[in-house]
Amino acid sequence: GDGQNLVTEDVTVVEGDVATISCRVKNSDDSVIQLLNPNRQTIYFRDFRPLKDSRFQLVNFSNSELRVSLTNVSISDEGRYFCQLYTDPPQEIYTTITVLVPPRNLVIDIQKEIAVEGEEIELNCTAMASRPATTIRWFKGNKELTGKSEVEQWSDMYTVTSQLLLKVGREDDGVPVICLVDHPAVKDLQTQRYLEVMYKPQVRVSQNYPVQGLTREGEPLELTCAAFGKPQPTDMRWLRVDDEMPQHVVVSGSNLLISNLNKTDNGTYRCEASNAVGKSHADYMLFVY
Repeated sequence: GDGQNLVTEDVTVVEGDVATISCRVKNSDDSVIQLLNPNRQTIYFRDFRPLKDSRFQLVNFSNSELRVSLTNVSISDEGRYFCQLYTDPPQEIYTTITVLVPPRNLVIDIQKEIAVEGEEIELNCTAMASRPATTIRWFKGNKELTGKSEVEQWSDMYTVTSQLLLKVGREDDGVPVICLVDHPAVKDLQTQRYLEVMYKPQVRVSQNYPVQGLTREGEPLELTCAAFGKPQPTDMRWLRVDDEMPQHVVVSGSNLLISNLNKTDNGTYRCEASNAVGKSHADYMLFVY
């Protein structure tokens, strides 16, 4: 049968690495083994190399094996290589060299550098010039998200771009978005960008005095307003809902002080804070005992 006495394996190699081709004889009868390239030129005839390409080197030669290494493999080396055995009739089998190319680089592009909470932003991740085409995966923090990929082919190479649409909230501020590549030629290739999300203030009113317990007539009341946002709120004000602020109320920055409570002070006191994104408030209901 054709090539029944010969054994070889296909070779997959990353561009620039070394490919090793092995032509083995199962039952040796001292016949000559030779290796031919895809153009059917002889690379090795026994342990002699007629081909002038010094990237081919002999690794092992015996009656039962011809093993040859090819250094600095490039895409042009891909194809079928033939193992031949000079018997009568001659026997031949082929091995295929496949060359993998890792993506050249990985870039995330964010359509808006700074987003506002509730907004949907678009991110694109591009893996340039690989083969085969890469698979792109997205993560926000450690949660996997689903993007939409497009593949472009340029001669033997593939460029993949994945688009991710992301609705952002305040909890996403400072969170990394990671673009990760699945490809047989590389391990752990990823890149990331940190989200920057602006959000309107969060406002909180706390009672400093009395520390616990009742707001009694004749005693003081001190409230503090705290506001956080991005950007940090610059404008903060106190007002009394549905009524005028009593004359004896002292407002100093974020603090509100009533030194001598009486029943006419009953009502809802509101702290409002605003920034470039919007305005928020928190209410404190006062009942004087």
